[in-house]
Amino acid sequence: MSVHHVNIIGAGLAGCEAAWQVAKRGIKVKLYEMKPHKYTPAHHLDTFAELVCSNSLRSDRLENAVGLLKQEMLLLDSLIMKCAYATKVPAGGALAVDRIKFSQAVTNEISRNENIEIINEEVKQLPEDEICIVATGPLTSETFSEYLKGIVGNRYLFFFDAAAPIVTYESIDMNKVFRASRYGRGTEDYLNCPMNKEQYDLFWNELVNAETVEMKDFEDDRVFEGCMPVECMAKRGYDTLRFGPLKPVGLLDPATGKEPYAVVQLRQDNSEGTLYNIVGFQTHLKWPEQKRIFRLIPGLENAEFVRYGVMHRNTYINSPGLLEPTYNMKTRKNIYFAGQITGVEGYVESASSGLVAGINAAMDAMGKDKVVFPAETAIGALGHYISSNYVKDFQPMNINFGLMTQLGIKTRNKQEKNQKIASRSLDIIKKMVSELSELNES
Repeated sequence: MSVHHVNIIGAGLAGCEAAWQVAKRGIKVKLYEMKPHKYTPAHHLDTFAELVCSNSLRSDRLENAVGLLKQEMLLLDSLIMKCAYATKVPAGGALAVDRIKFSQAVTNEISRNENIEIINEEVKQLPEDEICIVATGPLTSETFSEYLKGIVGNRYLFFFDAAAPIVTYESIDMNKVFRASRYGRGTEDYLNCPMNKEQYDLFWNELVNAETVEMKDFEDDRVFEGCMPVECMAKRGYDTLRFGPLKPVGLLDPATGKEPYAVVQLRQDNSEGTLYNIVGFQTHLKWPEQKRIFRLIPGLENAEFVRYGVMHRNTYINSPGLLEPTYNMKTRKNIYFAGQITGVEGYVESASSGLVAGINAAMDAMGKDKVVFPAETAIGALGHYISSNYVKDFQPMNINFGLMTQLGIKTRNKQEKNQKIASRSLDIIKKMVSELSELNES
């Protein structure tokens, strides 16, 4: 198939990355985005690649799988990674961004690319016999969702995601809060609110008995484990939070010289350091309840909330058996999917799927063979996971070393094993970059 353009539906992380990868190969792109004419319940900015949950793209270390994924994408000239590092804010060993500057940076790059035409309208169905990438994200419009049901049949599912609250720095009582990163890694970028047992008891009891927002008719109570509302975690048991987002391990309160009973962490949310989000506190609580209960946290007694936590629908397809590892459909090979709608979970993972879909849509447009990333790489492992017929009870997944092809040799410890896996992966990606360059020139 040799065509003149590729249609991309949705200008989120995956859609923008896909558009960038197609356009850089000299193929024209028609990028459809329904904003600013229509917004989802979680989107507010007019710009592209809006981050609706945390501002963190998670670990930046190679011994962590998502850190490896970032490095692979950088080698492949990822627009999302380029803009993320250009707008980063302090976050210890993690990559966090100023969400507004990040979104604007991506929008600027996409808008000035001569090969990308931006069309601001809601797409209700795909054009026949044209190459299309569906990157409509976790909040796909109702009309287009109904259309997609007709394409994928009963393989169409959904679950829920959640966004954490953000408070102003000036409203935090710094006399009760201390700066530190867990185990002293990196710089002291996190604000830590220490709790003793009595304070935690009160907080936990109020949290498990708090009022939550009533779910709408189209929702159910299924929740993805990786983004579970804090009140759901609390209801699983008294110590669940203390072994999860409130774990005190690796943090010493300078006021006592000891580990607190529990710790709530806040992470910087913008470049100026005027806003902080409450780490791991995605929630389905009613807004007045959030204000009342979260102000029980030491240091947040007078917290000013600039954004409350919200729950939102997260739409995804049952990809195994439906998609190839190249992210195109098995039955309709001109249709690709990218982003969270495929069942990859996380900002970086979503952009990664857009990168693969974009490269392969461009190959399609040029009449060349698709590129399959091997499962020895983080990028490839995600593609193989979402397309594997062996995956039972398919659920969204973050990248992890368990998804990647193992070494087959003994190592001294987990850290050495992960380092070797990362080294092997980067060698493969570097070779693929060279091969892709030759393909583009031929």
